Amino acid sequence: MKILIAEDDEKTAGYIRKGLIEHGYVVDTAQNGTDALHLALTGQYDLLLLDVMMPGLDGFAVTAALRATSQPVAVLLLTARDTVEDRVRGLETGADDYLIKPFAFSELLARVKSILRRTSARPGDSGDGHLRIADLDIEPLRQRACRAGRPLDLTAREFTLLSLLARRCGEVVTRMDIAEQVWDMHFDFDSNLIDVAVARLRRKVDDPFPSALIHTVRGSGYVLEAR
Repeated sequence: MKILIAEDDEKTAGYIRKGLIEHGYVVDTAQNGTDALHLALTGQYDLLLLDVMMPGLDGFAVTAALRATSQPVAVLLLTARDTVEDRVRGLETGADDYLIKPFAFSELLARVKSILRRTSARPGDSGDGHLRIADLDIEPLRQRACRAGRPLDLTAREFTLLSLLARRCGEVVTRMDIAEQVWDMHFDFDSNLIDVAVARLRRKVDDPFPSALIHTVRGSGYVLEAR
Protein backbone atom coordinates (compact mmCIF):
# COMPACT_ATOMS: atom_id res chain seq x y z
CA MET A 1 0.00 0.00 0.00
CA LYS A 2 1.10 3.55 -0.68
CA ILE A 3 0.92 5.99 2.25
CA LEU A 4 1.52 9.74 2.55
CA ILE A 5 2.63 11.17 5.89
CA ALA A 6 1.87 14.88 6.29
CA GLU A 7 3.71 15.99 9.41
CA ASP A 8 5.75 19.16 9.95
CA ASP A 9 7.88 17.61 12.71
CA GLU A 10 10.71 15.91 10.77
CA LYS A 11 11.66 13.60 13.64
CA THR A 12 8.11 12.32 14.04
CA ALA A 13 7.63 11.92 10.29
CA GLY A 14 10.93 10.06 9.97
CA TYR A 15 10.07 7.71 12.84
CA ILE A 16 6.67 6.83 11.35
CA ARG A 17 8.07 6.53 7.82
CA LYS A 18 10.84 4.15 8.87
CA GLY A 19 8.42 1.91 10.76
CA LEU A 20 5.91 1.73 7.91
CA ILE A 21 8.60 0.98 5.31
CA GLU A 22 9.84 -1.87 7.50
CA HIS A 23 6.32 -3.32 7.31
CA GLY A 24 6.25 -3.28 3.53
CA TYR A 25 4.48 0.01 2.80
CA VAL A 26 5.54 2.56 0.20
CA VAL A 27 5.78 5.92 1.99
CA ASP A 28 6.12 9.57 0.98
CA THR A 29 6.19 12.61 3.25
CA ALA A 30 5.06 16.25 3.18
CA GLN A 31 5.78 18.98 5.72
CA ASN A 32 2.79 21.25 5.15
CA GLY A 33 -0.85 20.97 4.21
CA THR A 34 -0.52 22.60 0.81
CA ASP A 35 2.06 20.08 -0.37
CA ALA A 36 0.09 17.25 1.22
CA LEU A 37 -3.06 18.16 -0.69
CA HIS A 38 -1.18 18.43 -3.98
CA LEU A 39 0.46 15.03 -3.49
CA ALA A 40 -2.80 13.44 -2.36
CA LEU A 41 -4.57 14.64 -5.49
CA THR A 42 -1.85 13.44 -7.86
CA GLY A 43 -0.09 10.52 -6.18
CA GLN A 44 -2.69 7.72 -5.98
CA TYR A 45 -2.26 7.04 -2.26
CA ASP A 46 -4.18 4.42 -0.32
CA LEU A 47 -3.92 6.28 3.00
CA LEU A 48 -2.99 9.72 4.30
CA LEU A 49 -1.63 10.23 7.81
CA LEU A 50 -2.41 13.90 8.44
CA ASP A 51 -1.19 15.97 11.36
CA VAL A 52 -4.03 18.33 12.27
CA MET A 53 -1.78 21.28 13.12
CA MET A 54 0.32 21.89 9.98
CA PRO A 55 1.58 25.06 8.27
CA GLY A 56 -0.56 26.26 5.40
CA LEU A 57 -3.67 24.10 5.29
CA ASP A 58 -4.37 22.18 8.49
CA GLY A 59 -5.40 18.52 8.54
CA PHE A 60 -9.11 19.38 8.70
CA ALA A 61 -8.84 21.59 5.62
CA VAL A 62 -6.88 18.98 3.65
CA THR A 63 -9.43 16.31 4.52
CA ALA A 64 -12.36 18.53 3.56
CA ALA A 65 -10.70 19.43 0.24
CA LEU A 66 -10.12 15.77 -0.56
CA ARG A 67 -13.67 14.80 0.27
CA ALA A 68 -14.89 17.52 -2.12
CA THR A 69 -13.21 15.58 -4.94
CA SER A 70 -13.62 12.02 -6.17
CA GLN A 71 -10.37 10.88 -4.53
CA PRO A 72 -11.08 7.63 -2.60
CA VAL A 73 -7.98 7.92 -0.37
CA ALA A 74 -8.46 7.06 3.31
CA VAL A 75 -7.45 9.57 6.02
CA LEU A 76 -6.10 9.04 9.53
CA LEU A 77 -5.76 12.29 11.50
CA LEU A 78 -2.91 12.60 14.02
CA THR A 79 -3.16 15.28 16.67
CA ALA A 80 -2.44 16.30 20.24
CA ARG A 81 -5.88 17.97 20.36
CA ASP A 82 -7.92 15.40 22.24
CA THR A 83 -11.21 17.17 22.95
CA VAL A 84 -14.42 15.47 21.92
CA GLU A 85 -15.25 18.49 19.71
CA ASP A 86 -11.99 18.08 17.77
CA ARG A 87 -12.52 14.35 17.27
CA VAL A 88 -16.08 14.91 16.10
CA ARG A 89 -14.95 17.68 13.76
CA GLY A 90 -12.31 15.42 12.22
CA LEU A 91 -14.73 12.57 11.62
CA GLU A 92 -17.45 14.85 10.29
CA THR A 93 -14.93 16.41 7.92
CA GLY A 94 -14.44 12.96 6.40
CA ALA A 95 -11.54 11.34 8.26
CA ASP A 96 -11.65 7.56 8.61
CA ASP A 97 -10.03 7.56 12.04
CA TYR A 98 -8.43 9.85 14.63
CA LEU A 99 -5.33 9.05 16.72
CA ILE A 100 -4.22 11.14 19.69
CA LYS A 101 -0.55 12.01 20.22
CA PRO A 102 1.58 10.69 21.77
CA PHE A 103 0.92 7.17 20.51
CA ALA A 104 2.84 3.91 20.29
CA PHE A 105 3.86 2.87 16.80
CA SER A 106 2.14 -0.48 17.37
CA GLU A 107 -1.18 1.32 17.84
CA LEU A 108 -0.62 3.44 14.72
CA LEU A 109 0.22 0.32 12.72
CA ALA A 110 -2.93 -1.43 13.95
CA ARG A 111 -5.05 1.58 12.90
CA VAL A 112 -3.35 1.68 9.50
CA LYS A 113 -4.01 -2.02 8.88
CA SER A 114 -7.61 -1.70 10.02
CA ILE A 115 -8.31 1.26 7.73
CA LEU A 116 -6.64 -0.35 4.72
CA ARG A 117 -8.67 -3.53 5.19
CA ARG A 118 -11.80 -1.41 4.88
CA THR A 119 -10.73 0.59 1.84
CA SER A 120 -11.56 -0.24 -1.73
CA ALA A 121 -9.21 -2.59 -3.49
CA ARG A 122 -7.07 -1.59 -6.42
CA PRO A 123 -6.62 -3.84 -9.47
CA GLY A 124 -4.73 -6.94 -8.32
CA ASP A 125 -5.53 -6.15 -4.69
CA SER A 126 -7.98 -8.28 -2.74
CA GLY A 127 -8.90 -5.40 -0.43
CA ASP A 128 -6.97 -6.77 2.55
CA GLY A 129 -3.60 -5.82 1.03
CA HIS A 130 -3.15 -9.19 -0.70
CA LEU A 131 -1.66 -8.71 -4.17
CA ARG A 132 -1.69 -11.16 -7.04
CA ILE A 133 0.31 -10.61 -10.22
CA ALA A 134 0.23 -13.62 -12.57
CA ASP A 135 1.21 -16.55 -10.31
CA LEU A 136 2.87 -14.31 -7.70
CA ASP A 137 1.00 -13.78 -4.42
CA ILE A 138 2.07 -11.19 -1.83
CA GLU A 139 0.53 -10.70 1.62
CA PRO A 140 2.07 -7.49 3.04
CA LEU A 141 0.24 -7.71 6.36
CA ARG A 142 1.65 -11.19 6.97
CA GLN A 143 5.01 -10.49 5.31
CA ARG A 144 4.60 -13.53 3.08
CA ALA A 145 5.05 -14.14 -0.63
CA CYS A 146 4.78 -17.19 -2.85
CA ARG A 147 4.92 -17.98 -6.54
CA ALA A 148 3.01 -20.81 -8.21
CA GLY A 149 2.08 -21.92 -4.70
CA ARG A 150 5.72 -22.14 -3.56
CA PRO A 151 6.74 -19.93 -0.59
CA LEU A 152 9.55 -17.48 -1.36
CA ASP A 153 12.33 -17.29 1.23
CA LEU A 154 12.87 -13.52 1.30
CA THR A 155 14.75 -11.31 3.70
CA ALA A 156 12.84 -8.36 5.19
CA ARG A 157 14.52 -5.98 2.75
CA GLU A 158 13.82 -8.23 -0.23
CA PHE A 159 10.18 -8.41 0.79
CA THR A 160 9.99 -4.62 1.01
CA LEU A 161 11.58 -4.33 -2.44
CA LEU A 162 9.19 -6.89 -3.93
CA SER A 163 6.20 -5.15 -2.33
CA LEU A 164 7.30 -1.80 -3.77
CA LEU A 165 7.57 -3.24 -7.29
CA ALA A 166 4.25 -5.08 -6.94
CA ARG A 167 2.35 -2.04 -5.67
CA ARG A 168 3.49 -0.20 -8.77
CA CYS A 169 2.90 -3.14 -11.09
CA GLY A 170 3.33 -2.08 -14.71
CA GLU A 171 5.08 1.17 -13.71
CA VAL A 172 8.80 1.84 -13.96
CA VAL A 173 10.29 2.13 -10.47
CA THR A 174 13.50 4.14 -10.62
CA ARG A 175 16.66 3.31 -8.72
CA MET A 176 16.17 6.53 -6.76
CA ASP A 177 12.66 5.41 -5.77
CA ILE A 178 14.09 2.10 -4.56
CA ALA A 179 16.92 3.80 -2.67
CA GLU A 180 14.48 6.10 -0.88
CA GLN A 181 11.74 3.56 -0.16
CA VAL A 182 13.80 0.47 0.67
CA TRP A 183 17.05 1.88 2.08
CA ASP A 184 15.84 5.34 3.18
CA MET A 185 18.74 6.91 1.24
CA HIS A 186 18.15 10.28 -0.38
CA PHE A 187 21.59 11.40 -1.52
CA ASP A 188 24.76 9.80 -2.88
CA PHE A 189 23.24 6.35 -3.00
CA ASP A 190 25.15 3.49 -4.64
CA SER A 191 23.17 2.44 -7.72
CA ASN A 192 25.19 -0.79 -7.86
CA LEU A 193 23.71 -1.69 -4.47
CA ILE A 194 20.23 -1.45 -6.00
CA ASP A 195 21.18 -3.57 -9.01
CA VAL A 196 22.72 -6.26 -6.80
CA ALA A 197 19.63 -6.33 -4.58
CA VAL A 198 17.31 -6.68 -7.58
CA ALA A 199 19.51 -9.45 -9.01
CA ARG A 200 19.26 -11.37 -5.72
CA LEU A 201 15.50 -10.88 -5.67
CA ARG A 202 15.25 -12.16 -9.24
CA ARG A 203 17.10 -15.34 -8.33
CA LYS A 204 14.32 -16.12 -5.86
CA VAL A 205 11.27 -14.72 -7.68
CA ASP A 206 12.09 -15.43 -11.34
CA ASP A 207 14.91 -17.94 -11.86
CA PRO A 208 13.10 -21.06 -10.58
CA PHE A 209 10.07 -20.36 -12.79
CA PRO A 210 9.39 -20.46 -16.56
CA SER A 211 8.67 -16.74 -17.00
CA ALA A 212 10.22 -13.59 -15.55
CA LEU A 213 8.17 -10.95 -13.75
CA ILE A 214 10.92 -8.45 -12.87
CA HIS A 215 12.24 -6.61 -15.92
CA THR A 216 14.99 -4.01 -16.39
CA VAL A 217 14.16 -0.73 -18.11
CA ARG A 218 17.57 0.42 -19.27
CA GLY A 219 18.56 3.83 -18.02
CA SER A 220 15.46 4.09 -15.81
CA GLY A 221 14.92 1.28 -13.33
CA TYR A 222 12.75 -1.79 -13.00
CA VAL A 223 9.18 -2.87 -13.64
CA LEU A 224 7.27 -5.87 -12.32
CA GLU A 225 4.70 -7.23 -14.74
CA ALA A 226 3.65 -10.39 -16.56
CA ARG A 227 4.72 -10.37 -20.22
